[in-house]
Amino acid sequence: MVEPDGAAVLHLVDVSKAFGTVQALSGVSLKLVAGQVHCLAGENGAGKSTLIKILTGALHRDSGEFRIDSDPVTTATPSALRAAGVQAVYQELSLLPHLSVAENVFMGRLPSRSGLIRTGELHDRCRVALDDLGLTEVDPSATVEHLPAATKQLVEVAKVATADQVKVIVFDEPTTALTEAESDRLLEQIRRFKAAGVAILYITHRLEEMFAIGDWVTVLRDGELSQSGPLSDYTEDTLITAMVGRDVTALYPDEVREEHSERLTVTGLRRTPDSPPIDLVARGGEILGIGGLLGSGRSELLLSIFGSDSIAAGEIRIDGRVVRPDGPRSMMNAGVALLTEDRKVLGLLPELSIRENVTIASLRTGSRKGLLPRKSQISEADALLDSLRIRAGSYDQPVSSLSGGNQQKVLLARWLLTKPKVIMFDEPTKGIDIGAKGELYDVINGLARQGLAVVVVSSYLPELLGLADRVVVLREDAIAGELPRGASEEDVLQLASGATPSLRNDRSDTAVGQNP
Repeated sequence: MVEPDGAAVLHLVDVSKAFGTVQALSGVSLKLVAGQVHCLAGENGAGKSTLIKILTGALHRDSGEFRIDSDPVTTATPSALRAAGVQAVYQELSLLPHLSVAENVFMGRLPSRSGLIRTGELHDRCRVALDDLGLTEVDPSATVEHLPAATKQLVEVAKVATADQVKVIVFDEPTTALTEAESDRLLEQIRRFKAAGVAILYITHRLEEMFAIGDWVTVLRDGELSQSGPLSDYTEDTLITAMVGRDVTALYPDEVREEHSERLTVTGLRRTPDSPPIDLVARGGEILGIGGLLGSGRSELLLSIFGSDSIAAGEIRIDGRVVRPDGPRSMMNAGVALLTEDRKVLGLLPELSIRENVTIASLRTGSRKGLLPRKSQISEADALLDSLRIRAGSYDQPVSSLSGGNQQKVLLARWLLTKPKVIMFDEPTKGIDIGAKGELYDVINGLARQGLAVVVVSSYLPELLGLADRVVVLREDAIAGELPRGASEEDVLQLASGATPSLRNDRSDTAVGQNP
């Protein structure tokens, strides 16, 4: 297998790792070079997370060599590898929420004298680190738990950037919670790391980011090394083919479905007494997209419709019948389902089995005394899981053992078991690889084909425009306008920012079907 030129700062050679009978990695090699951004690609379940954990000391390899600056790594613990210069920025943050920004950034390295923290020096050093990342508005003394998710992610980067020894930085899905502007800021910081001679390992499902900053790419498939080479040798299409082992020519389904009557009707909905009223309709057989900038009220609208957030005024009808959104249970009984943005915090019960996660929302209606699912309910749940092609050895294994794409399918199976009439998706493919995205898009399209009203919130405009029959754009909790199928990304952004869109009639202008 071809490797990048130059001396290796970090080198894994023929590394393997098994969990019982499951071979997670088999003979994988990875060479990281100073001043180079090396991208790691592959579907969920391909072995990326296992490789990262071995590289950072969270897991021990079963076999293979591990070298840093040509020296064998004998003690591969997280603390030993951090001391050797291997730092990591994970998708799951490691910040301590009740401490200040400065305390988090310099945790374990707090400036002190006679056992007392020198708060002035701590503040000044943190101020420099934050300013370097463009976080001029963040107060070093602010408590981390009160910061927006995107700012927390950048504080995590500041923590890594100020480490005593920085030879390698692993970025694992660092832009998932960031806006486009914040992502651009982070990518620019990565370019500065690269210019300073740091070796970067970058993992993301956003292929455009790989091509924006990557020099080299290694592709894993089914725990083995599939391909490795300069990113300049690849296009998005050939990289996708290397990842999934097949051509993905039409990522978004393109078919005309039969449109039915109104299934969800929202009239005059106000989240607070001062909020602007919202009116919208979702019909059976239709995929309604909801777009807008971060903070425009997209997710909050779904939570209000689902009854998780209270409303000050308005009326919600399901199949023409008025329903009071006084809690999720009443909306579930009326036929409304919601797949949340954060499946780990608000959706899945990680210690329960796959099957238990599917049946839990239906226990009240389909179980013995509301405690255990009936055999018929278990059979129906298993059939749903089979139809969604869940990749699992057994439905009795913990749901936490599944990849992100399969976890999302488990949540979907849970809601389909409740026989919904309206199903709402909030960022349905967040953290999901390209192959699983295509499968989920087919499922979403199939739900609309069955006559459900499907509502999709997505910050990824190609996805929103590729899936939706029409798009409602929010701005400051109000509907800024509605766009038909065939609108462009520019049309959405103009409405979202307050400008007037100039609609195009030619769907090919959007090119949304070509970009994952």
